[in-house]
Amino acid sequence: MGLGVSVFTLTLGLILKFAIQADAMRHPVDIHIVGVILIIVGGVTFALQLLMTAGAQSRRGDPSDRDRLYKNDRPPPP
Repeated sequence: MGLGVSVFTLTLGLILKFAIQADAMRHPVDIHIVGVILIIVGGVTFALQLLMTAGAQSRRGDPSDRDRLYKNDRPPPP
């Protein structure tokens, strides 16, 4: 949940900084800038999620590796 909240806060801050025009009364939000900000933040979030998932899988290891370790011997008791 921490990653989602930080991405939401970052996106909201970027929209407030770049997309909302304080002096415009007719069109206060530039929708193209909002779209670009959301695309960038979504891409960065997707990349971070892939990196975290790949890191978690590499730490767990392949279960077949553990089976090969104890092919001729019995594994130690739990």
